Amino acid sequence: MAGKSKDTVTKEYMQDNETFADVFNFLLYDGQQVIQPQQLRQMDTTLIALPYGSEGTVEPVQKHRDVVKVLTAKEDGSTAYLLLGVENQSDIHYAMPPRNMLYDALQYVRQVEGAAKLHRKHKDRPESGAEYISGFYRTDKLLPVITLTIYFGAEKWDAPRSLHEMLSVQDERILRFVPDHKINLIAPAEIADEDFAKFHTELNIVLKYIKYSKDARKLVQVVGNDPMYRNVSARTVNMVNTVTDSQIRYAEREERVDMCKALEDLRAEGMAKGMAKGKAEGRAEGRAEGRAEGRAEGILSTLTDLVKKGLLTITQAAQQANMTEQEFMEKAGLKQ
Repeated sequence: MAGKSKDTVTKEYMQDNETFADVFNFLLYDGQQVIQPQQLRQMDTTLIALPYGSEGTVEPVQKHRDVVKVLTAKEDGSTAYLLLGVENQSDIHYAMPPRNMLYDALQYVRQVEGAAKLHRKHKDRPESGAEYISGFYRTDKLLPVITLTIYFGAEKWDAPRSLHEMLSVQDERILRFVPDHKINLIAPAEIADEDFAKFHTELNIVLKYIKYSKDARKLVQVVGNDPMYRNVSARTVNMVNTVTDSQIRYAEREERVDMCKALEDLRAEGMAKGMAKGKAEGRAEGRAEGRAEGRAEGILSTLTDLVKKGLLTITQAAQQANMTEQEFMEKAGLKQ
């Protein structure tokens, strides 16, 4: 999987039926397992838009959705029920409402065209000229389309969530005649800790890791206290590494990974490199100001940096520096 872009990795991850069903059960049913993976059927993600060119010409443009599936009312796939789409975002997108609105509109247009094509194939006789012209008969119905945007980032989503937020006019007398389009958004920073349990797949692990990925100390605590992180699929570890730029290592043939141990190994490696750097800085400063004093200052600087990054506790750092915790905090300039 090395070398794949974030876009490719997130698409592949969300194409899995169990993961796809899990995220929509969270969105629609508060985590209740209503949608079953067996009810989902993959759909073509290519849509055709017809924007006008610079000289008024119509220029067909292909639009590709990330993941689209049809939800059937029965596991045998006999009756279509909903069209569900997922748009993956690694970065905040400030024009998501019109983008998703276009995708939804094109899905409805495709259904209308599909109904007309089916009538022609079956040689159905229209009951009126209006049915003949539109190709869509009075008794025809459309499947609801629900698009979900998943933001795989740790920052808070500060982009517009509705079309009305993006408009220059905010006069309610006008806006009531302008159809609004609101996005359905899942952002890790907005998920309460107790709500992660509403996910029943390893998407729980991914989103919780992302939420705390910018806070090393909290991340180590969260991962260490959650037994789910001790037995994680390599597929999910790769997803975490890709969207958070982490460096959790595992053997190529390894199918399950203990992320707690992997993070501890990374922390130990960071400590070892830090100590080596501290000793090197100590030797360099020692030649100018005194070998022993320079070495101690270099090590103290490195230990302080590791504490600030959450890779070392104050107790561990004080032991490495042969000081009491109070002495270390004073020399390092750390507040209690």
